[in-house]
Amino acid sequence: MRLQISAFLALTALPLASTVADAQESSIPATDVYAEDIQSVLENMIGVTIDRQLKIADIGGNENVAVGILHRTGEHDTDGAHEGLVHVHIAEVYVVLSGGGMLLTGGEIFNRGELLFADDPASEGGIAIGPSYFAESRGGVVREIEEGDVVIIPAGTMHIWTQIPDHVTYLSIRIDPDQVLPAGYVNPEIN
Repeated sequence: MRLQISAFLALTALPLASTVADAQESSIPATDVYAEDIQSVLENMIGVTIDRQLKIADIGGNENVAVGILHRTGEHDTDGAHEGLVHVHIAEVYVVLSGGGMLLTGGEIFNRGELLFADDPASEGGIAIGPSYFAESRGGVVREIEEGDVVIIPAGTMHIWTQIPDHVTYLSIRIDPDQVLPAGYVNPEIN
């Protein structure tokens, strides 16, 4: 029995050792997004836009990860309406840096709008979130999100800030399993 287990382990470990060696030989460099770059882009975007992509990195396996900074005020909420955005390919992880509000996610999607950014992937929206559309939601979850909270939003999930009393500033870590965002992108405001 001991010999059978040893033989099994030896046979299953060989392919794994090869995979680990291949991964180590073809490593992809890490991508840094520095606090001063985030702050600089944030300061220059307030009053101009709510969303700026900072960097998009190829992480191997035909996948990208992007980091964006967003700043919204009460002018950018829906006043309680359950209508928001759905990203076709991109999942997001929100990391709230300051402020907060009521965030709606999920529910049954209806009244789906036209696909945005599919024909213009180099547009600001195409670089930030890829193909997306507006829709309404029935039965989604609305909850208060505040500084320090983290929210994971799967691709295909409707999401929107329904109420923002003052402001909400957050990083959006964007998981791009289909590489629809341009790998290697660096915001022009970052040196």
